[in-house]
Amino acid sequence: MNNAWALLRLASPQLPIGGYSYSQGLEMAVEQALVADSDSARRWIGDQLLLNLARFEAPLLLAHCTAAAQDDWGQLFQLSQEHRASRETREFYQESRQMGYSLQQLLNGLPELDQPARAFLVQLPEPHFALGWALAARAWQISPQDALAAWLWSWLENQLAVLMKTLPMGQQAAQRLTSELLPLLQQAQQQATTTEPRHYGSAAFGLSLASMAHERQYSRLFRS
Repeated sequence: MNNAWALLRLASPQLPIGGYSYSQGLEMAVEQALVADSDSARRWIGDQLLLNLARFEAPLLLAHCTAAAQDDWGQLFQLSQEHRASRETREFYQESRQMGYSLQQLLNGLPELDQPARAFLVQLPEPHFALGWALAARAWQISPQDALAAWLWSWLENQLAVLMKTLPMGQQAAQRLTSELLPLLQQAQQQATTTEPRHYGSAAFGLSLASMAHERQYSRLFRS
């Protein structure tokens, strides 16, 4: 079977986990005029990629996928606890929990999930997103590096979808912005791959403040 099918499936917006219900603070950045056009959107997303995701979220997700692929269940549990504890705001915590729950429901109904992974999953009352993503990659025999690439792509695609709903930005403008951001996406993956666990960490204060402000935003389209 073509390995691309599984990769496209994992990265697809049709994956029923509710990812497109969330803007991850971007809607609030638009509300506050921090993001108002393509140039400011490129800066916001680029900073997110290189100063936040590449330093913490991406290498932590890659570590999840590696542990799941290697049957290292103790390490996977420890990583999942670290991921849970790292959610800085109520919205980020709820987003990770909801998407993790949706992935759990999906995986429980899939014949591809093997017995060791199924036994591990059933022990967790509240799996979060990174854990579910890692187990989905295992079930569909996607390498950790490809699973990371799929996650980075789905994250970028979601951010662009948010922009098209909140800014005067059409599909052609979004595609031009994609071309400008793809080198940063590649850089983020490479940086995540070479970052040692003792160096995991970021301090995305602006993102956290945007998320906390979004919790009180009067009118909004997204859940974060």
